[in-house]
Amino acid sequence: MRKTPLPIRYPGGDEMAIDQITLRNRLLVATAMWRETIAEPLPRMPPGDPADQIQSFEIQLVDRLWQSATADTAREIADRTWDLVHDRPDTDPVKRRVVECHEALARMTRLGD
Repeated sequence: MRKTPLPIRYPGGDEMAIDQITLRNRLLVATAMWRETIAEPLPRMPPGDPADQIQSFEIQLVDRLWQSATADTAREIADRTWDLVHDRPDTDPVKRRVVECHEALARMTRLGD
C-alpha cells in the first residue's frame, strides 16, 4: 500500500496532500451511499489517479442524488450529500457541487411547501 500522501488539486492551484486512508474512507462512504440510494451497480472508474477517480465518483453520486430529488426528499438528500463534504475546504470541487445542489434543493423545497 502506498504510504506517501497523494495530492488533491483545487481550483486556483491550491494543492492539499491526502493520505491513502482518507481516500479509502471517502470511497467507502460514497460506495455505501450509492448502494443505499441509487440501487444500481457501481459505475466503472476510468484508469487514472485514485484521488481524481474518487472525486469524480463522488460528484457523480451527488448529481444522481440531486436528479432523483423531489420536494418530499430534498431535505434528506441535502443532509446525505452534506455528510460527504462537511469537513472539506470550500475550494473542494465535490463540496462546491454539493453547495450548488443544495441551492437547487432549497428552491425545490420552497416550491413544494
